[in-house]
Order: sequence, then C-alpha cells, then structure tokens
Amino acid sequence: MLGVKALLAAQTIRRTTQGKMPVRVLLIVVIVLFVGSLLVADRAVKAIKRVRRRREANRRLIAAAAQAETRQQQRRSAAQASGALTSVMPTIHDLDPRRVE
Repeated sequence: MLGVKALLAAQTIRRTTQGKMPVRVLLIVVIVLFVGSLLVADRAVKAIKRVRRRREANRRLIAAAAQAETRQQQRRSAAQASGALTSVMPTIHDLDPRRVE
C-alpha cells in the first residue's frame, strides 16, 4: 500500500509542476514583451526628439541663410552705388597735379 501512495503522490507532483510550467513560460513571455515594448517606446521617443531637433536646426539655418543673403544684397548695392559715384566724379589719380606758380 505504501508504494501505491508514493506513486499517487509522484503523479500529483508531476501534474502540479506540469500545470505551473505554462504559467512560468507565460510569465517569461510577458516580461520579454514588456521589455521589448519599453525598448521600442524609448527608440520612438528618441526618434521624435531627433526629428524636432533637426526641424529646429533647419529653421535656424534657413533664417541665417536669409539674413546672409540680405547682407550680401546690401553689400552689392553699396558696391554698385560706390561704382556709380566714382563714374560721375573723377578720382584723384585721374587729374594732373596742380602747380602753384
């Protein structure tokens, strides 16, 4: 009789451990999925921040380029005005030196 009780106890232990195995596997799968989702969320947040920084840098670059273009246009205008002025007025080197007698 003792052998039969031991056999029944061993079968009961096997059933309970077999029943717990899928729960452990399920728990491991849930943990892995959770960690994976955290990693995906982290990468998504970093990508969004990167896109925002690039947009801001692009906006600043466009503003700086427009400002530089404005300055360059002002320099061209000043150079043209200076050239127009010297074409009307003779320079010092175009005139002969004056002599006092």
